[in-house]
Amino acid sequence: KLYRQKRLISMLATTMTRSQNNPSATQLMKLGEILLRKRWITAQQLEEAIAQQTYFRLKLGELLVMKGLLAPPQVEEALHEQMWRKQGFWII
Repeated sequence: KLYRQKRLISMLATTMTRSQNNPSATQLMKLGEILLRKRWITAQQLEEAIAQQTYFRLKLGELLVMKGLLAPPQVEEALHEQMWRKQGFWII
């Protein structure tokens, strides 16, 4: 479990550093990162959900809704942001 937490923190730190150094890297944001930036979930909640994803075989958004941490419209909004970022249309 500790290895998984360290790996997640490392991945987030790497992506956040890339995002700060390269504006186009923000297009690569994962759903969990977007949810953290919006402060809709905590890092601990994200870590737990990612750990449970393998067991439940659900997408992250589905799992967070199932756990009652997010409402479906929140997941929709975050997925829209992710799509816009991927297409290069998201401007902060």
